[in-house]
Amino acid sequence: MPITSEGTCLVLGGGGVAGIAWMTGVLTGLAEAGQDVTEADLMIGTSAGATVVAQLGSGLPLQALLERQTEPSLQSKEISAQLDLEKFAAELGLVLAGAASGEEMMRRLGAFALAADTVPEADRMAVIESRLPVHDWPERNIQAVAVEAGTGETRLFDRRSGVDLVSAVAASCAVPGIWPAVTIDGRRYVDGGVRSSHNADLASGFARIVVLAPMGFHPPLLSDRPLADAVDQLRRGGSDVTVIVPDPNSAGAIGSNPLDPDTRTPAAEAGRKQGRRGLDRD
Repeated sequence: MPITSEGTCLVLGGGGVAGIAWMTGVLTGLAEAGQDVTEADLMIGTSAGATVVAQLGSGLPLQALLERQTEPSLQSKEISAQLDLEKFAAELGLVLAGAASGEEMMRRLGAFALAADTVPEADRMAVIESRLPVHDWPERNIQAVAVEAGTGETRLFDRRSGVDLVSAVAASCAVPGIWPAVTIDGRRYVDGGVRSSHNADLASGFARIVVLAPMGFHPPLLSDRPLADAVDQLRRGGSDVTVIVPDPNSAGAIGSNPLDPDTRTPAAEAGRKQGRRGLDRD
């Protein structure tokens, strides 16, 4: 798609509570380096990224948002989950084996999510509420990506969707098999990462795009939308695209279980240090 806007888009991908912390740290470090990208015309968040764009829309300064990741007394009340990414990816690979299209992959993951034994939906909603400083949609132009479990249809929630912010973010964060699908208007929604861990292609048409991808260029979870391909397509369309993925120090802080709440402080601090180096090109 050719450039249709001279504006900027900030794309924040999935990556669990560690990803939330890391992206908050990176954004803070970038601002400290004189490269604040949080005033983008559109911010698109997937899973962890949906949490961060909602937090950015709250009006709290970056330093305050960072403290909510690094200071134990300010951290949200999370539910611990054991996740080995490689084993989880292998399990999902069996679910997706033989899928003929991306749409079928999303429907299979939706069915897998609906059949999973998870914590109650109300308990998970309480977690999302505790993450968000403000529970109303901001005036800022933000979107949260989710997938309808039954149809595999992609849904972009924003302030015009008629869906409350907490539900929209919770839907985008509903990792299949780990967290419960979220009920909105009688339909069940799962993590936007079912479509893609980054969903960078949804930024098509913007002149300037910055992508933060906590899972890196090659996440272990199977997808028919590799980040490198999405970036290449955006650039061929004329967009100036910068991608930030965890450096070795950040990757070590995120670890093998990005759902572990104990990763928040080290991931945020590593992200801040990385962000202070500025917008390194991929």
